[in-house]
Amino acid sequence: MEINVKKTVRTLGRAAARGVTLVEVLIVVSIMAVISGGAVVLAFPLYKEARIKTAVVSAKEIKKAAQLYQEMDAVTEGCPTIQDLVGAKRIDSNTANDPWGKPFRITCGEGDIRVLSAGNDRKEGTPDDVRDDFTPVDVKRVKEL
Repeated sequence: MEINVKKTVRTLGRAAARGVTLVEVLIVVSIMAVISGGAVVLAFPLYKEARIKTAVVSAKEIKKAAQLYQEMDAVTEGCPTIQDLVGAKRIDSNTANDPWGKPFRITCGEGDIRVLSAGNDRKEGTPDDVRDDFTPVDVKRVKEL
């Protein structure tokens, strides 16, 4: 009985001292790569949708700031610019850019203010442009482009 215990302890000691082989490490690394690749595939559409939603929320904030600026601070009847709103401290300079790094564009017409973002392609006048009046259906449409 005592010999079996010593033999078991010796065998366990050798197995612990042996460590892991290179093949075992490569198998674990490859499994981790497959799992992380799947996570990226699942997370990327959510990231894209979050950027669009962030642009819509920021555009709505800028629209409210522009309306307030026109009512209280405007020295002319013209459409305020992003620089006017930042200068009047109606918006933070970090809010002036959309999630893709381009500045928002403010347009005025017929007593209405619109705030636009060029979208993911960073070109104005394309189907992926984001506006302050987007609905969830519009967000979904742009996400699928």
